[in-house]
Amino acid sequence: MPTLITCPNCKHEFAPEDAIAQSLEKEYQEKFNNDRQKLMKQFSDQQKTLEEQQKEFEKKKEIQNQLFADRMEKEKLKMETELQGKLRKSISSDFENQLKLLQQSNNDNEEKLKLARQKELDFLKKEKELKTKAEEMEIELEKKLAAERALLTEQIRKQEKEKNEIKETQYSLKLRELEKQLDDQKKLADEMKRKHEQGSMQLQGEVQEMALEEILKNSFPFDIIAEVGKGIRGADCTQLIRNNFGQECGTIIYESKRTENFGGDWIEKFKKDMRSTGADIAVLVTKTMPKDMDCFGLKDGIWVCTFSEVKALAHVLRDGIIRLYNSTKNQENKGDKMHLLYDYLTSHEFSEQWKAIREGFVAMKMSITNERNAMEKLWKAREKQLEKVLLNAAHVKGSIEGISGMDAIDLSLMDEQNLLEDE
Repeated sequence: MPTLITCPNCKHEFAPEDAIAQSLEKEYQEKFNNDRQKLMKQFSDQQKTLEEQQKEFEKKKEIQNQLFADRMEKEKLKMETELQGKLRKSISSDFENQLKLLQQSNNDNEEKLKLARQKELDFLKKEKELKTKAEEMEIELEKKLAAERALLTEQIRKQEKEKNEIKETQYSLKLRELEKQLDDQKKLADEMKRKHEQGSMQLQGEVQEMALEEILKNSFPFDIIAEVGKGIRGADCTQLIRNNFGQECGTIIYESKRTENFGGDWIEKFKKDMRSTGADIAVLVTKTMPKDMDCFGLKDGIWVCTFSEVKALAHVLRDGIIRLYNSTKNQENKGDKMHLLYDYLTSHEFSEQWKAIREGFVAMKMSITNERNAMEKLWKAREKQLEKVLLNAAHVKGSIEGISGMDAIDLSLMDEQNLLEDE
């Protein structure tokens, strides 16, 4: 994988090989153009000089022709022809050599330009792949956000449903109360007239008891909800708690009160009922809370709550009883469980499972080692390529200095100070 360099200004990432190739291509192209212009200018100057020399020679030749006549004219023409031939051969030979060198340098630059273009094409392909991956990640993020929105919507719906259930429960209580009142009024119209106040209070209590039993039966279908008959001493209903395996874990008793004032002797009476029945927890459901309590809580060993809080409190107390039962159950036969655990750890099954885990670990370690070896091989190949680039750059520098006759041209690809520090 090529090493990427990040630009401090535009934060663009690029490979150093691409930057080096582009820099060399631009530098060699400029050098080739400058050398070519210099050679053309030099050739033009030499040609002008030759023409001036030829004019001067022709003037001298005319003077000599006048002085030496025909004999010297032939010799002069012969010498002129030989001199022009030598000059032309010398100039054409130098120009052809320099043109060959420049042509060779141009060919090398074209090869490097092809490599740079190929690298640029690879970079564009990688950039396109990265854009595709970014779009896929964006789509995945949108899916996750949609799922989160759906989950949040579902939670809001549940909350609204619970609120509606509370309202429906209150409405159901009132509806049941009205139905009960209507039924009792038809059957006992005269008795209701004489004992209206007492009957009304008893009716309200019966309606709340029935609603309480219905809530417990709907919320805990695996538990046994038993109603205590009228006239029998004790709580209004009992809840026998059973876990998922049908094991009986404990008992909760419930007492329902629907009066305007909280009775001072309710707690003591309910505690006696709890002891007589052997229940684990007692819950008093009342319309009016004690003066020192704003919400549900424990008062003298008895849980006190309102009708709207009884469902949540029942869930919490039931979970606590099941946890206590499981904790107690786990302590039973502890020695036998230790023997079973020892037999499992020394068994052939455990040995084979651990062997499979060890084989998976060894395979994973071998895969990591093979990947490390492959990467080291790739790094070594790239190091050889870099050495080849540096060697060719040194050859190019020597050729240019040989043509230009200058030693102060800086064509080094790396800082010599950094190279010394790396060594």
